[in-house]
Amino acid sequence: MSKPIASLSLDLDNKWSYMKTHGDAGWDKYPTYLDLVVPRFLKVLHERELKMTVFVVGQDAAREENIEALASISAAGHEIGNHSFNHEPWLHLYSEQELVSELAKTEEHLERVTGQCPIGFRGPGFSFCDLLLRILMCRGYQYDASTFPTFLGPLARMYYFMSTRLTKEQRAERKQLFGKFSEGFRPLRPFEWAFPEGKLTEIPVTTMPLFKAPIHASYILYLSQFSQALAKIYWHMALTLCRATGVGPSLLLHPLDFMGCDDDRDLAFFPAMGRPAEPKIEIVAWMIDTMKLHHDIVPMKDHAAAISGRTAKGKLLNEDKAASGAALAFRASR
Repeated sequence: MSKPIASLSLDLDNKWSYMKTHGDAGWDKYPTYLDLVVPRFLKVLHERELKMTVFVVGQDAAREENIEALASISAAGHEIGNHSFNHEPWLHLYSEQELVSELAKTEEHLERVTGQCPIGFRGPGFSFCDLLLRILMCRGYQYDASTFPTFLGPLARMYYFMSTRLTKEQRAERKQLFGKFSEGFRPLRPFEWAFPEGKLTEIPVTTMPLFKAPIHASYILYLSQFSQALAKIYWHMALTLCRATGVGPSLLLHPLDFMGCDDDRDLAFFPAMGRPAEPKIEIVAWMIDTMKLHHDIVPMKDHAAAISGRTAKGKLLNEDKAASGAALAFRASR
């Protein structure tokens, strides 16, 4: 009997992007840790013979120092997704022209560096709007993954703001960081956005069924600071509720899940960055292993294809190549 499907993704937010959102000086020098963190998560996935989706920021793909690390992700067989060009969580405030430019520049650099034309998008800080979704659909994207169905977004934003020195204007830009309270009413299961021009598949970042509490790796690592046993119980409970409610989990990872205070002390404001890297990586690996016991873990493009019913599992590769080619041809004609 086949296992239910689940997906795995990582938002490859670089050091400069965290500093920028946090309002820290020096972000515009674009400090990077990609050469450190990319081999670490690739190793964890390779040891488990798994593939995932890595949402890459266009600005990183545009910079020479990151090319080798980014190319290695694609070379290892992982999907490359679009995570915007400038990584600004106020993407929903952009004009149509700005959104098109943001997507197009990222597509160009990702194609050049990784050889992949992205067919999936996730907004920085879970930022999105109807206009962005319609543009994604018109540009040939197969899915979006920007919704974060939790009631705790405002609390996470408050915690984040307490550690910053943002100006009034900067706080206004970030006022929807991590989403509004109403995001908690969004569905956990994948669904379709319907527009007059067509439909776009949405795969939400999974939160705990019924309670809508966050369950991605950074939160489990945060809990583990206080009690590793409690963190594991929390994760087991989330997986049990997913199975009971028929939710195929889409687990979100971040680079700092694979880094610690022994790597970088500038990012101490991020949850669990007071711990060394090694025990954090062990917990993330354990999370993936426990999810793998009950689910067939795939990249998000395969999750989206399975949801839409466009292909059988054995035909995924050929269809994805065709879709990528069609999307690239469409963009080139614009």
